[in-house]
Amino acid sequence: MEEVFIEEKIFNAIDFSKNDLEKGEYFSCLFKNCNFFESNLSNIIFEDCEFRDCNLSSVNVNNTSFQAAYFKDCKILAVLFSNINPFLNSFYFDNCNLNYSSFYKLKLVSSRFMNSQLEEVDFVEADLSSCNFSNSNLQLSKFENTKINKADFRSAINFTLDLELNLHHKTLFSKDNLEGLLSKYNISIG
Repeated sequence: MEEVFIEEKIFNAIDFSKNDLEKGEYFSCLFKNCNFFESNLSNIIFEDCEFRDCNLSSVNVNNTSFQAAYFKDCKILAVLFSNINPFLNSFYFDNCNLNYSSFYKLKLVSSRFMNSQLEEVDFVEADLSSCNFSNSNLQLSKFENTKINKADFRSAINFTLDLELNLHHKTLFSKDNLEGLLSKYNISIG
């Protein structure tokens, strides 16, 4: 079966949980109010695509490529992004729920996680250099051997980060969220 090339198309209110999106390359497409729940997005290239108000929970993204992908107001629970094609990916998440997802070992330099729920997300061994976590909830997310150089955690909340276990240089924190850096010492900050 030949793969498709779709450019600048709007997909509105389509339920891809019943019939998977066609394999191929999608360039500058908009997916709005679409349901991808548990669908198979493997081996698809999304370049400069936008997802708005979509449900992408539990999707299969084996060898999928997200180049300059923008997600706004999306539900993206339990997605193993760690299985995507590891080259040239960049993400912008705004007001999304990414709880229980995994970015294990991914290079996500300069990606944005803005105003989002990131509870119990796996960032182990990921490269989060220059990433921005503005106004995001990182409760119980895992950071170990993670590169957080120049990452911005100034307005992030509920994170626990051991600086001895992660690579950091010029990482941005606020005096208001230092508790997440000191929790291993079992001290009270008043």
